[in-house]
Amino acid sequence: MSTRLSDYDFDLPESSIAQLPAERRDMSRLLVLNRATGTLEHRRFRDLLDYLNPGDLLILNDTKVIPARLHGHRPTGGKVEVLLLQEKERDVWVALARPGKKLPVGSVVHFGKAAPASDSPEAVQAIPELSAEVLDVLPGGERLIRLSSHTGEPTMALVARLGELPLPPYISGRPEDPDRYQTVYARHEGAVAAPTAGLHFTPELMAELEQRGTRIARITLHTGLGTFKPVMAEDIREHPMHAEWYSLPEETAQAIRETRARGGRVVAVGTTVARTLEHAAQEQGGPDLHAASGETRLFIYPGYRFQVVDALVTNFHLPKSTLLMLVSAFIEQGGAGRDGRETLLEAYRVAIAEGYRFYSFGDAMFLY
Repeated sequence: MSTRLSDYDFDLPESSIAQLPAERRDMSRLLVLNRATGTLEHRRFRDLLDYLNPGDLLILNDTKVIPARLHGHRPTGGKVEVLLLQEKERDVWVALARPGKKLPVGSVVHFGKAAPASDSPEAVQAIPELSAEVLDVLPGGERLIRLSSHTGEPTMALVARLGELPLPPYISGRPEDPDRYQTVYARHEGAVAAPTAGLHFTPELMAELEQRGTRIARITLHTGLGTFKPVMAEDIREHPMHAEWYSLPEETAQAIRETRARGGRVVAVGTTVARTLEHAAQEQGGPDLHAASGETRLFIYPGYRFQVVDALVTNFHLPKSTLLMLVSAFIEQGGAGRDGRETLLEAYRVAIAEGYRFYSFGDAMFLY
């Protein structure tokens, strides 16, 4: 087990980073890793059907990405970009702002324009549709802001109209269909990044899984930038995880209890689902879960013992990321004594050589 950040690094050619999603969601590639044997298989995502059994429980994250990137201006005319990160209370958000140095406490940013201030031909100044006031500057440089509507519309309706989806910085283009950065089952708005392992599912694939006896349940974790925040400490144990809000419904908790009692597997679709379930198990003192909600800062790295998750669907992750460390820990637990980090990095080397596509719009892995 390594806790050195440098041990989680690998070389990735820029050509391996997917810039657009696959033509069809479930036709992306799927690298299957058997943790017990270390063997790899090269499949298509639709072939996940071959690896899930009647009685297994597939758990999805139904969070929905909001158009959290807003372009506005200060009253003096200077341009400002605001990225909403997490709603702390109604209309009060933690946000990133550029240029931050020009936004001390008390600053105001305007977004969009509505009708002129009056019907007079001389009235050329327009009323902003939405404003943000800086309430506080947080220790990490983020701003605590309050959104205000000037049109009578709810603030989030204005955000939906004026904002844009915050695609990751390594994606240079934008898909023709913005819904390709949403899962087909996205329901609860609040994420600023997609739970990308779920982007490969289609309604047809989900229906066929259920017809074959695989049960499907849902949790919500509003993915924030904290999940993707670079680890800076060489000793990864010193990395502070940002809080993310989650909800585990009783219906899902009951499905987990029933699945475990029958001897079925709990299959997490994505690291966000894995973190939610494992956080709940830690909070509740064991894997027989009940409904819960709140914030999680759980950081999973090798040495962690999973209590709930038996199999994992996940994408290919960035070097030195907390997500890479979580997957390493999962492999190690079922790896019959093999080093999970080494096994994962070897799988990544194979994936690069075989032309798999990495990151948000890339291909997937199934680990069992």
